[in-house]
Amino acid sequence: MAIYLTKESKVLVQGMTGGEGMKHTRRMLAAGTDVVGGVNPRKAGQSVDFDERAVPVFGTVAEGMAATGADVTVVFVPPAFAKAAVLEAADAGIGLAVVITEGIPVHDSVSFTSYAKRNGTRVIGPNCPGLITPGQSNAGIIPADITKPGRIGLVSKSGTLTYQLMYELRDIGFSTCVGIGGDPVVGTNHIDCLAAFQEDPDTELVVLIGEIGGDAEERAAAYIREHVTKPVVGYIAGFTAPEGRTMGHAGAIVSGSAGTARAKQEALEAVGVRVGSTPTETARLVLELLEAGG
Repeated sequence: MAIYLTKESKVLVQGMTGGEGMKHTRRMLAAGTDVVGGVNPRKAGQSVDFDERAVPVFGTVAEGMAATGADVTVVFVPPAFAKAAVLEAADAGIGLAVVITEGIPVHDSVSFTSYAKRNGTRVIGPNCPGLITPGQSNAGIIPADITKPGRIGLVSKSGTLTYQLMYELRDIGFSTCVGIGGDPVVGTNHIDCLAAFQEDPDTELVVLIGEIGGDAEERAAAYIREHVTKPVVGYIAGFTAPEGRTMGHAGAIVSGSAGTARAKQEALEAVGVRVGSTPTETARLVLELLEAGG
């Protein structure tokens, strides 16, 4: 099993014919993703060859869905066009939109995430690495060769830390890894993923990676207390960040003691989540819990 993305997922790529879109479409195909089409109104009717596989280009998401049955889109378009791309995907009724683009204005993200939610489209991102169900499908830019299928679920604000934990726990493997992005406004949050992993019978333990700024991790802790029975291990990026300075992602804004790594750690530990002080220690805590049977 998995959450959000499986081998049955049929993927469109908005911006497939651009440089980043081409590169990562090739990588997604190599990982086994069923990429069924690209979307570019200026190149509709053409096709792009990827290592002996020709992928058609459609003028709109709706046309691509009608022709292929696609249920996922991955967005590789410049920031100025990202809002329109997601609105188009939501209007077409696609189930999942993975927005890789960074640098999107916050007011655009507010607009398209709320619009998509009202239309029944789940947005992952923006400014995220996407998600991967190892051995089944990969939608985004996460390296597919650093882990294997397994029983850990991973939800992370940080792309780099997603990769590191995937690699450190590669001998156990993952059900699904979701990079939700670190912007102030994202379409899918820690709680959404925790709920999905709780319902997934093949996920035995969840790794939650947060970072300084905001209160997403504190809200996740409250949700864990009430709704999550599976073990959760956490890591918060930013323990060494100097006070009074905005660091890293656009969402990493600390106000007084609120939003600090220490405050987030305390909130998670108060509900039984074990929190590592480094990524390597976090991986060790996961192994200890799995060896102990949770």
